[in-house]
Amino acid sequence: METVPHAVDPSRAAQHGSVVMRLLDELFPLVEGFYVDLHKNPELSHAEHRTASAVAEWLSRADYEVHTGIGGTGVVGILRNGPGPTVMLRADMDALPVEERTGLPYASTARAVDADGTEVPVMHACGHDAHTACLVGAADLLAETRQEWSGTVMIVAQPAEESLEGAQAMLEDGLFERFGRPDIVLGQHLGPQPAGLISHRAGIILGSSHSYRVRIHGEGGHASQPNATVDPVLIAANIVTRLQGVVSREISPSEMAVLTVGRIQAGTTANIIPDEAYLEINTRALNDNVAAQLEAAIERIVNAEAAASGAIRPPSVERFQSAGVTRNDPDGTADVAAAHHAYFGEDYVIHLPDPFPATEDFGRFGLPGDPQPIPYVFWFVGATPHDVWETAPGDTPYEKMGNVPGTHSPFFAPAREPALRAGLAALTVAALTYLGSDRGSVQGQALPPTAVHGPPPGEAPAADAPPPSGLPDSEAYDSAYLAATPWPAYGEERAKSTHEADMGAMMEAQDEELREEWRSGKVEESTMSADMAAFLDDEPQGPPAGRSYGGPPPQGSAHQAPPPGRDDGRPGSEYPL
Repeated sequence: METVPHAVDPSRAAQHGSVVMRLLDELFPLVEGFYVDLHKNPELSHAEHRTASAVAEWLSRADYEVHTGIGGTGVVGILRNGPGPTVMLRADMDALPVEERTGLPYASTARAVDADGTEVPVMHACGHDAHTACLVGAADLLAETRQEWSGTVMIVAQPAEESLEGAQAMLEDGLFERFGRPDIVLGQHLGPQPAGLISHRAGIILGSSHSYRVRIHGEGGHASQPNATVDPVLIAANIVTRLQGVVSREISPSEMAVLTVGRIQAGTTANIIPDEAYLEINTRALNDNVAAQLEAAIERIVNAEAAASGAIRPPSVERFQSAGVTRNDPDGTADVAAAHHAYFGEDYVIHLPDPFPATEDFGRFGLPGDPQPIPYVFWFVGATPHDVWETAPGDTPYEKMGNVPGTHSPFFAPAREPALRAGLAALTVAALTYLGSDRGSVQGQALPPTAVHGPPPGEAPAADAPPPSGLPDSEAYDSAYLAATPWPAYGEERAKSTHEADMGAMMEAQDEELREEWRSGKVEESTMSADMAAFLDDEPQGPPAGRSYGGPPPQGSAHQAPPPGRDDGRPGSEYPL
């Protein structure tokens, strides 16, 4: 990918961020209330009407040029503020057909009709409510401090990420042709790491996912005369069994690959052999060549098994859902990670040595395959409450991540305040990394790290201290915060973030060294995790240990607060534009 064609100064982002973050305390109750409201009122993919309307109203009140209905229910907000780069901030809005079992006082009880016409429970089990709340909060902070930066902010609230269709739908609806092509695209996702921790990885950070529909055509009949039939159920069973050997016998042991038959459907009663059987298959890979190899194996095995059983006609294999790997721009990752280091401090920003096997359609905004792709940076914000993390089984961070409630779990309950504060700050600081300014550098007191992360800080590092030693691939996490087991208790000393120290003294000599560390030792794209099995384990079947969420409920009316805007004409759960 090409890099952003202008100078980037993470220390400037942190300096400007200090001005922005002074407003965060004032804004945070509204952001938190917005998050709680979204969590209580989730909407499925392609049905995010209420959420989109609330986002549009917030952006309108923040003086953004707002466009709705992009790619379905997508929302775009544009804030032009003089010459400079166009920085796109993206969040996803949709929820999942999962019944919430967190026990939270604001747990979802919503139900909706899915695309198949079935009534299902709905839950924000993937953190999209937090992503959206941080997005509108960052948009508001940038609008309030526009005197500190120059350029264009492009806010994109995307529908239908869970179905991996929303990003492409917005692009096909002319996202970049109508509203301008960004110079950099930034996004984030809640992760299973301890709440408030920011995790970066240059290169591949998320895997690809492809889903297939398979229809087997047999010849039905009575169960007492199977010799007069071609049994599609038997063919389907043989296909399922044969497919399980693809990864173990056809894919190199040095590569990560997953092949799952997630759905099988045939027949209506025990004594009738049906005419057809239906399968849905999903693959995961960290390498496009491996993904293509898996697809070829599926087609070969499905057709061969059907032919071997004398199927009356060839089966059909259709790929109906697809997203490639999410491949972070190395230079962009270096710049954003350095800015996050500068703001949060090195104890709260880590390097992920291995990609996650999960999948996003965020990478489509980078226009992969285009002669001039757009660089993008995607990172994780830890969401696991610290007490839940501490009690989770495991001796290493990866083992613990496999034993805390993760995304798509009915027990997924982010630590609301530290995760939201970290996500809001991370997105805003990342944007300021690229938004230029000819209006001078302004110093100021930033939000204390205690409000972002919980534990109070210790002594600030000396101004002449050497830069952080880096986060080598040989260590799962090279961070003082993560090195201890159990984790340091609240109240223990830890290094202050550099936004509390003399920014000039701390960062002038370190910026390029920090970026160089990320560009050199941290850009290798491992396609095989030594601890990958931890990611592939089943989700926990019981509720998490400890409290279901970190921190007390919001004070005053923030717990039930609607998004900022007019109260008149807002019946029930609808938010009119």
